[in-house]
Amino acid sequence: MPRMLDVSDAVRAEIGDEEADRLLAGENAPGSYDCTSCRTPGDSEQERTSTVLFIGDETAVLAFAHASCLPSQVVQVTEEQLRGAVRSISGDSVGGGAFAGEPQRAVPEQAVLGVTSGLVLITGELHPALVVEPTAPIVRPGTTGVGDDFLPLLIEQGFMPLVELTAVPPVLHGWSVLLAVGQLHAVLQPGPNGGQPVAWWQAHQPLQVTDGWRAAANKHQQVLMFAAPVGSIGRQPREDLLRDALDRAAALGRLVAATLPLAGT
Repeated sequence: MPRMLDVSDAVRAEIGDEEADRLLAGENAPGSYDCTSCRTPGDSEQERTSTVLFIGDETAVLAFAHASCLPSQVVQVTEEQLRGAVRSISGDSVGGGAFAGEPQRAVPEQAVLGVTSGLVLITGELHPALVVEPTAPIVRPGTTGVGDDFLPLLIEQGFMPLVELTAVPPVLHGWSVLLAVGQLHAVLQPGPNGGQPVAWWQAHQPLQVTDGWRAAANKHQQVLMFAAPVGSIGRQPREDLLRDALDRAAALGRLVAATLPLAGT
């Protein structure tokens, strides 16, 4: 039976027309599946389903997601991350879908990128913001010494150092924030060699945002992203305390930021 599958041009280019046509005809596509984004059941015979191709250094895995959760796309990941995805998809591990591009590939295994959403007041207007802070220092790929290269790596990607929050940071083209069905799914960065965007950070499960945050994101069609090294911001229970922590980090030269276009609604 034909499946209600979405196969993007990028996925088709990777798997070939013959395989894509077999998927659409229902020959190689499962009827039921666990969504690679929200991890809840889906049925490609009953609802629109996206094909998501995860490509590692040597292998690739084709997964499926509710079209309302993720668009059909190609996601570049490391081989280690891909093995973790296979374990997650096959049910050998809990959760799944935490894939990232540079600079998160430099994160030691114990480091996790913490992401907090909140509204930030700049020049009298509220803007939706994401604050990213790792749980451990991040070193540059290929190095073995101690230190924290999180901010230099982001600056090389185009993020701007801040000393105070008095203006909206410049737009970083090629990067975006993926919001689907009112939930936060991923921060995307440009793909290698100008290819399809890849996930720099992706939630294990879609993150809930407040109605006010979502309304501001839809109004501005962009999200401010702030990043700081471990220990700079912390988990703040209120938005006013989060803003105070951002101001302190900026004054200490421990904050970078960019404005990212909004992908999704």
